[in-house]
Amino acid sequence: QVHLVESGGGLVQPGGSLRLSCAVSGSIFSIYDMGWYRQAPGKQRELVARVTSDGSTDFADSVKGRFTISRDNAKNTVYLQMNSLKYEDTAVYYCNADISRTGIRRDDYWGQGTQVTVSS
Repeated sequence: QVHLVESGGGLVQPGGSLRLSCAVSGSIFSIYDMGWYRQAPGKQRELVARVTSDGSTDFADSVKGRFTISRDNAKNTVYLQMNSLKYEDTAVYYCNADISRTGIRRDDYWGQGTQVTVSS
């Protein structure tokens, strides 16, 4: 079984910062891409940031220059540092990981989501 557990969400004022963490546990052969998605009420789920196993990253245009993504492969953990937060960043943030459990096939796994609310 594979589990993704997010933490670090909460309530923050505009201009503030939050750091999200996602820890992967279970029987794992290898973790490939890891990323963060978010979904605001009435909107489609969107990719926020993604990082490969080699450390390459890409970001949604709306968060470039404000968010950073990183990973600790020894801990099977991915982080999202969110700075200069705006009202528009309010959403449920979901962790995603592309994982092979056996080395035969790869599948996407998702965390349960963590709420980020930006409010004055």
